Amino acid sequence: MRIESSTLFAAGAIGLWGALALLSVQLTQVPPFLLVGLALCIGGLCGVTHWREWRVPPTTFLLGCVGLFGYHFCLFMALRFAPALEANLINYLWPLLIVVLAPVLLPGMSLTARHLIGATLGLAGCVLIVLGKGTIGLSMQHALGYLLAFVAAVLWSSYSLLTRRVKPFHTGAIGGFCFASGLLALAAHAALEPSYQLKSIEWIWLLVLGAGPMGAAFFLWDAALKRGDARSIGTLAYITPLLSTTLLAVFGGGHLGWQAMAACVLILGGAMVGNGVVPLRMRRSVSVQ
Repeated sequence: MRIESSTLFAAGAIGLWGALALLSVQLTQVPPFLLVGLALCIGGLCGVTHWREWRVPPTTFLLGCVGLFGYHFCLFMALRFAPALEANLINYLWPLLIVVLAPVLLPGMSLTARHLIGATLGLAGCVLIVLGKGTIGLSMQHALGYLLAFVAAVLWSSYSLLTRRVKPFHTGAIGGFCFASGLLALAAHAALEPSYQLKSIEWIWLLVLGAGPMGAAFFLWDAALKRGDARSIGTLAYITPLLSTTLLAVFGGGHLGWQAMAACVLILGGAMVGNGVVPLRMRRSVSVQ
């Protein structure tokens, strides 16, 4: 069976994002916006050899900054106003939103049964993972945090799709998006957080974080979306929380409970259905005008 290049690029991005939580554990003392700002700047510098490709139309540049900086800003602000468990669960709606919004934002696309079933199975697996870490108790007291988490999910899913609607640009331009977004995050750090002096070991972890999950992953994600079906890639993205949980359990001293095992079956099953590995007899599609 031949694996599409878009699937390989998406798998590379997902693999790097799966290591994000494990790396972040080593940097828990670093203020969030300082962490994101420096990591994104490092990620941008990783693509500095393609600096000529950073010249893109203003609308494209704005889209890149809204996607990268806007997503992280809303997510970290959500974590300030709502418990991490609930905020993360709402944030993990972004793979589902990619699938659902694809026919709305991308012309000529429709929702097929396999995409809907795959996305639903992935969402169910994600919920199982999050519930395995505690109980969910939504409260109006944290409504602002929930709203910000949802906005973060909408921003990332919309950015991922709208890169197909703007004038085509080289994947190397992602370096410019990263660097500009990193500077914006550093400005948010200066305005909202206390100053912090990084230790030598933290700089090492930060370089790994910036080069991988906050750098190369964005380039791979863009390459995947340029070459593949956004609906199928969206169903694959649910592997991210599963991989993150697994890596934390294996290398972070945790353990995998039955929820993670069940989630593995649901998420991988959903990814296989969404990408056509498991064929469905139903061919009916739902078109969005």
